[in-house]
Amino acid sequence: MKLYVCWGLFPTPASGHPCRNAALALREAGHEPEIIRSYGWGLLPAWLNRSRGRREARSRTGRHWVPMLVTDDDETVAGSKAIVDWAGRNQA
Repeated sequence: MKLYVCWGLFPTPASGHPCRNAALALREAGHEPEIIRSYGWGLLPAWLNRSRGRREARSRTGRHWVPMLVTDDDETVAGSKAIVDWAGRNQA
């Protein structure tokens, strides 16, 4: 299982950073995903989003946005809320 995140899993005030929220939900569900840092920013054009993670996100979802989860069954789950929901339904 691979979790593609932006620069890190740093805490933020209020509702938290989307990448951190996804990672925490997976860990609370008993998963230990491989974290793939995907430098760049989703709003930037493709030629500026050339990191491995951003290219993989684009090929799987058509967008450069992370977080994105790729399960052991090669299922793609895109977006923090979708990953949190997936983790809630799929305990390790």
